[in-house]
Amino acid sequence: MALPTLHGSHPALASLVRWIALLAALWALNLALSFHNVWPTPWVTTRHELSVEAALLALALAAWAQRRGLPSRRVLHWIAVVLVLLCLGRYAAVTAPALYGRPINLYWDAPHLPQVAAMLAQAAPVWTTAAVLGAIVAVPLLLYGALRLALAGLSQALARPAPRRALLLTGTAVLALFVFEKLHGPLPAAPRFSEPVTSAYAQQAALLADAVLGSPARAVLERQPPLPGADLARLGGADVLLVFVESYGATAFERREHRAALADAHDTLADAVTASGRQAVSAFVRSPTFGGASWLAHASLLSGQEVADAATYAALLTGDRDTLVQRFAARGYRAVALMPGIKRAWPEGGFYRYAQVYDAARLDYRGPAFGWWAIPDQYALAVLDARELAASPRAPLFAVFPTISTHMPFLPAPPYQPDWERLLGAHPFDARALAASLARQPDWSDLSPAYVHAMSYALNTLAGYVARRPQREQVLVVLGDHQPAASISGAQAGREVPVHVIASRGELLRDFLAAGFEPGLTPTRAALMPLHALAPLLLQAFSDELPAMAR
Repeated sequence: MALPTLHGSHPALASLVRWIALLAALWALNLALSFHNVWPTPWVTTRHELSVEAALLALALAAWAQRRGLPSRRVLHWIAVVLVLLCLGRYAAVTAPALYGRPINLYWDAPHLPQVAAMLAQAAPVWTTAAVLGAIVAVPLLLYGALRLALAGLSQALARPAPRRALLLTGTAVLALFVFEKLHGPLPAAPRFSEPVTSAYAQQAALLADAVLGSPARAVLERQPPLPGADLARLGGADVLLVFVESYGATAFERREHRAALADAHDTLADAVTASGRQAVSAFVRSPTFGGASWLAHASLLSGQEVADAATYAALLTGDRDTLVQRFAARGYRAVALMPGIKRAWPEGGFYRYAQVYDAARLDYRGPAFGWWAIPDQYALAVLDARELAASPRAPLFAVFPTISTHMPFLPAPPYQPDWERLLGAHPFDARALAASLARQPDWSDLSPAYVHAMSYALNTLAGYVARRPQREQVLVVLGDHQPAASISGAQAGREVPVHVIASRGELLRDFLAAGFEPGLTPTRAALMPLHALAPLLLQAFSDELPAMAR
């Protein structure tokens, strides 16, 4: 892959071309390891920073050429392969926080990649899926070609003494400046350095070692107090429905465009609460996760322990700690999980010890599919009503429902069906409403409109459910599991999520108000507590007294 050379009667021009080729090669190598994300898109840009790894590579090759001659084509090939891996690592490191809201964790995230890929393949248009698959193959090959060409230009320049000496001096100076900046901070007029890509790989290696060799997560859990016992006497046998609304974050209230777009849906829910004779209080709490990993939020609230990572989650599931499920079951409640998003075996069900798990198969939805998740949230609630709440006589019900219709990429979202009984049939929607819903597809460059549309559906569904049985003694705890991805919620968005407690009897809400909740469905204050601290507050609010801490 040698670059063209100039011979003959133009030595000055030939020398100039060689220096330009060397500078271009160095620019390309530096760019490959120092680019930044164009928030909140998958695209990248440059900030004219220096890559210490590119400087170290240039210095090493210059030293090699000075002492042992030019590197072989085989050596340059493997250097290019390593550079491709570093470039892809850089892309993941700078893009994941912009799109997802948190750094990538290969050990944690890799097992979920096949399911995420299948979800996106089904939700995205065919041409988009084909383009992504093509890019997965083509981009590394194109990167290799470009980097191999840059290395060839660098190697060709190193054949001459002047460029070798220049690279030795410049590389040494850049490394010295990097060390100085790390020890004392940047100089006023000196160039800035990008974060080394190798540090991202080192972090992933540390996470892997922690997962394989063991972590202190189990010991930390064992030191935490268990959930208190509870008599649940204030409930008086009222049903309790705990609804985790997927991606329902503080952005729905705090980001101006989201607040305005969702105002009508929030008003509809507030009107339904008032018309049904119920009352509501609301607050913000801090989720243990952001942009995804909903199960961490579910586990945190149900266990009363902060579960913020995969190691803690695994430690929780392999232990024997009681959860809210056991606390309610001990007081005569039938505890069920409404899990329309579960399409495979779910070992967690055994840990929680639900009396019944309504997964996708058991829900037996036969209507039109909406995206990867297929089953509308409203249908899942209709099944809960028909199979559990309509029975008489029966035990009071404690139901846990993580919704799915507001899961990224949010569209197509189901149409709201005012006739709840029709949802249980084979043709739950009018043809025109169905066609309009299925025609709405997400704009992957701007998912905010899709998010607002799906969230409006979720709030209207909750409003319809509240209004449907005004005479029923019931407590609804509705909360977000996490904020939507940073591309929707914003670059500096926190982990706050709203929680609403809606009850038939106002006295059930007094402990929430004492803890700092606000009347109504619009929280305005800062987060009151981490999400897991809500569990003992629920038990306290629903009980006349809390017995000694359970073992």
